[in-house]
Amino acid sequence: MNAIELSHICKSFGGFAIQDLSLRVPSGCICGLVGENGAGKSTTIRLIMNALRPDSGTASVLGVDVNSPEFRDVKEDVGVVLDEAYYPETLTAEQVGRVMADTYRRWSQKQYDNYLDRFNLPKKKQFKDFSRGMKMKLAIAAALSHAPKLLLLDEATSGLDPIVRDEVLELFNEFTREEDHSILISSHILSDLEKLCDYIAFLHQGRLLFCDEKDRLLDTYGIFAGTAEQLESLREEAVVGREANGYGGVRALVRRSEVPAGLELERAGVEDIILFMVKGAR
Repeated sequence: MNAIELSHICKSFGGFAIQDLSLRVPSGCICGLVGENGAGKSTTIRLIMNALRPDSGTASVLGVDVNSPEFRDVKEDVGVVLDEAYYPETLTAEQVGRVMADTYRRWSQKQYDNYLDRFNLPKKKQFKDFSRGMKMKLAIAAALSHAPKLLLLDEATSGLDPIVRDEVLELFNEFTREEDHSILISSHILSDLEKLCDYIAFLHQGRLLFCDEKDRLLDTYGIFAGTAEQLESLREEAVVGREANGYGGVRALVRRSEVPAGLELERAGVEDIILFMVKGAR
């Protein structure tokens, strides 16, 4: 079963539109959702949670159509962390736990307290006095403490220092060790996604350019570095995007299967693939 399945979703907002978005996130995996600001990442997450209604197309979560009455129960199985943590400013972390206990049937106060301790979060300090990083850690603790099967994370590692970020990424890895647990995470920190994710989905100007296994992507593409003349000698379909390197030469993202055997290529990371694809799409 797919944890998330979007089929031909369209949603217009004046000058912006999600266009014919079809996306499948298999159960048990971590999928990174990437794209520039305004590409549609947050909109996609809101469509998945039925916080926004599409103009056309269908969406299902954990095998249930998001427009069906049954989806209300499925929300118990979904933990959500948005790019901002939204709690009343005067509540303490301890009080947030009490509110969550009245919200989720499977809320675990013990697990929540363990996460507060693990994140070194004060239990009696008001939310308005939390730093951005502390707010995000509190939201993550709450999302993980009601036995979810799916996590939807919109810039959930934003504002965290590198040490805490690594700890949070390890938490997410631990979460998906259960075969029926899945994560969809958007982030501008592409190195985190390359480290964490099984799949990468790339949104550009409201269109999904690809969704593929991370390892397959890294095996498919390489970086060519040389002269413009050398690059022009390659087949047109081999070159995805290019840039001048400032020293009279060029760098280009190329498909390994389309270049001559033996041609030396540098490794292309996820960030390289995304940036060159954007340049190639202009």
